[in-house]
Amino acid sequence: MKIAVAKGDGIGPEIMEAVLRIFKANKVPLEYELVDMGKWVFDKGFSNGMTPEAQQTIEQLGILFKGPMETPKGKGVKSVNVTARKTWNTYANKRVFQTLHGVDTVFSKAGIPIDITVVRENIEDTYGGIEHMLTHDVALSRRFITRPGSMQVIKYAFEMARKVEARRITCGHKANIMKITDGLFLECFYEVAKEYPELKSDDVIVDDLCMKLVTRPDTFDVVVLTNLQGDIVSDLCAGLVGGLGFAPSANIGDHICIFEAVHGTAPDIMGKNIANPTALLLSGLAMLRHLGLMENAATIENALLFTLESGVHTGDFGDKSTKSLNTTDFADAIIGNFGQLPKHGAKPSWPNKPATPTDFKLLVNPMLISKEMEEEQIVGADFFIESAEQPEIIAKKCQRHGGVKFKLINISNRGTQVWPTGSVYTNLVNQYNARFESLDGEPLNQQDIIGLYVSLSGNFKVCSLELLNMWGGKRAYSLAQGQ
Repeated sequence: MKIAVAKGDGIGPEIMEAVLRIFKANKVPLEYELVDMGKWVFDKGFSNGMTPEAQQTIEQLGILFKGPMETPKGKGVKSVNVTARKTWNTYANKRVFQTLHGVDTVFSKAGIPIDITVVRENIEDTYGGIEHMLTHDVALSRRFITRPGSMQVIKYAFEMARKVEARRITCGHKANIMKITDGLFLECFYEVAKEYPELKSDDVIVDDLCMKLVTRPDTFDVVVLTNLQGDIVSDLCAGLVGGLGFAPSANIGDHICIFEAVHGTAPDIMGKNIANPTALLLSGLAMLRHLGLMENAATIENALLFTLESGVHTGDFGDKSTKSLNTTDFADAIIGNFGQLPKHGAKPSWPNKPATPTDFKLLVNPMLISKEMEEEQIVGADFFIESAEQPEIIAKKCQRHGGVKFKLINISNRGTQVWPTGSVYTNLVNQYNARFESLDGEPLNQQDIIGLYVSLSGNFKVCSLELLNMWGGKRAYSLAQGQ
């Protein structure tokens, strides 16, 4: 079976070479086609960090194994890592964090075992990267959480938890504050949970989750989160087991999957052959298991665990009183330990499954739409306007434009109500939200909203607007703080 390989930037080629040598020594039945991705591809003028030929190869093969990659700073280009995940809809980012004997941490010294799998939504949230300056002082980032996207990653998390016989699955969220977006994600979590009654399902507010992870990490098993929160919690969990050098990453999609090291390119040690290849090797082992190469994965992982237990280490970890190995010698040590079993956490060896390449060809973009269960109704609009005037003056101007269909409900600034009630102690910026709703409760249409937009634009610069929708009588928009 052939897979695509991108060596990466910085230390990427060195650690990729080490991992592929380990695979070759274990006779892993894979062929590798190198593809052009990374900073040097940006520098050649490809704004997405990959050549068209690389994209075509990856889409044909369905598997990408990649080293760390750098995105040029200050050139207005997007991260190649995020672009790859989003382009190929690898909606679930799975990262496994386990105690590794030979890698000393606060918890290993205390005898507290860690085995946490974080499943992070990988496509949506603030990683949509849609940002605008509304005024010279006010920036806006749009945060998209969708029902189909949430269902994809949450179903994957539950299926994975069932397969590994997890004891608990937890949803990390901030639905106490972001009631619409995180609220939708949490709603989807409990909707899916009904299909898995054998799993203990619960939820924790993300700040409380972080506190509990650093005090009692052994109480958690599988944790599923939205994209940005999952990114932060993933790195927190990496710190619990020794750092990003021991954190594998699998990006799972329906058609294409990416396995990568999530640490940086470490340009300060590039070319010195001293980098630690463990994170990339663990990511590669996740790839082998994904491809059904169970026996190869078990043999290599047991050799890695035995090597770590033996005190063998690179310069970034381990007993500083003993000599550290370079990248090549560390890989050779693992190869030399094929067939050995560690005292702790030995992996069972199952026969390889027949490798069946995925045969697919998409002709159109898949459209993800859930069934609309209740009738939609437009009841108003939020107009985000630029002004340095006081709320009372803005209210008087806005009220002139309401006409016979709209009434001004409230005005807020940075999400806090400042009219009709508020406090003079609330600091203001030069961007307000004026909320208009239907005067008599009658449904509105987009033409009504556009008419109000045109009228308001006579007094204000309208930076943005959002419709106020209801489904089945349920409000689908948040209230201002203090409203």
